[in-house]
Amino acid sequence: HARLARADFVNDSLVTVRDVRDFAYTSATSFTPRHRSHTYDLSQLESAWFILTPFSTSWRGPAHAFVSFGFSDGEFLAISVEARREAREEYGLLAGMLRRFELAYVIGTERDLVGRRALFDGDDVHVYPVNSSRDRTRQMFVEMLRRANAVQDTPEFYNTLTNNCTSNIVDHVNTLIPGRVPWSLRTIMPGYADDLALSLGLIEAGGTIEEVRQRYRINDRARRSGLGDDFSQAI
Repeated sequence: HARLARADFVNDSLVTVRDVRDFAYTSATSFTPRHRSHTYDLSQLESAWFILTPFSTSWRGPAHAFVSFGFSDGEFLAISVEARREAREEYGLLAGMLRRFELAYVIGTERDLVGRRALFDGDDVHVYPVNSSRDRTRQMFVEMLRRANAVQDTPEFYNTLTNNCTSNIVDHVNTLIPGRVPWSLRTIMPGYADDLALSLGLIEAGGTIEEVRQRYRINDRARRSGLGDDFSQAI
């Protein structure tokens, strides 16, 4: 969290994202810091993915949710809204309600943001295809990058209930399509956000929520592939 990415819009079609996080992990707490810059062609943006990581198998409520975007040239960029922790700070649900952390948009490769969670954190990771037109996907991507810049320029406090990973995704969707995602306990408890998204037709999936969760759980595929350059294609 010490170094956050920033987006520079070159023109209507090109955006350069500086300091994209791409850490090389050997465990959840052991890694080699790496950052990269890349210019993305918005005309090549073709997919979005809703990523959900529940923190518990006994109670699904606590979870982390974020979004990744896929380009026709094989690039993927993940955007994760998080509580920005200072050195030696530990995240806690109560601390997150007491204005202890700033809000941060962490922008990184899937190999970093998805790979660490799938391989080393011990949590299930589900990667769901988002049901959206290319135009809506592009608008969402641009909106999230602009907000990533904005919260660096004008900091905000993170809040476990009202300004968190899922609430910001919901806000982005409702900015594009007002009222598309109604208020629900399933937005306050992120672990159930996939159930809500499925009921609203926001993710492309058929079957019960249990079948969908099993189909899009990517931990086994991530273990088989490892954290190589083809990680995104493998999962």
